[in-house]
Amino acid sequence: MHRSTPVRRNLGRELARRSQALEPLVRGRIVGDGLAGHAAGAPYDRTVATCGIVDLPPSWIEQTRPGGVILATLGGWMYSSELARLTVHEDGTASGRFLGGPISFMLARPQQPPRLGVLPDLDQGDEHPALLGADALNDWNTRFVAQLAAPRTQRITLDRDGRTEHVLIDVNAGSWAALTETDGAWTVRQGGPDRIWDAIEDHVNRWREHGAPELDRFTVSGR
Repeated sequence: MHRSTPVRRNLGRELARRSQALEPLVRGRIVGDGLAGHAAGAPYDRTVATCGIVDLPPSWIEQTRPGGVILATLGGWMYSSELARLTVHEDGTASGRFLGGPISFMLARPQQPPRLGVLPDLDQGDEHPALLGADALNDWNTRFVAQLAAPRTQRITLDRDGRTEHVLIDVNAGSWAALTETDGAWTVRQGGPDRIWDAIEDHVNRWREHGAPELDRFTVSGR
């Protein structure tokens, strides 16, 4: 089964109208929320998603037969993503690996990040030297590993008081981190209930201690 996720009603209608021209080539077409799947036609041998996701919908696993395959692009709100191939098991779980190599689809609309709104007071918070600089996130694989620690963190850059600040914000949790560089040394300030950058440093440094394996060495599972 092929999944797309137009959730705006008028967009779904337009998609249906335009796809009528493909009717001779299409075995079946369902207009609806792709994250919910289509239980009436289940179980499916294959579920292929042409949108990015942060969370694997349980409905995709439930509607794919045991032994069937799910292909989905998984990522986070810092926009590093990987294509995963998962096999569904008899116990209602699914597991597999990332296939390796950068790939990107627009996130499914219900899983897109919230608006940032009013930024927190970045002059507050706890400050200390950073073990990892914000420039590490320019690397696709490193940013993906960072997202494992903070999948719902957004990343922005600000020019403030004559310097560049690299800011990470988890809007829902109310946590943030702001990093600045001076003469090659990085400093981080953090606020809110979670220490975002501490968690990212821990994940990235442990990954590097193991030789920074390629992402196709990673396993992924869901239920």
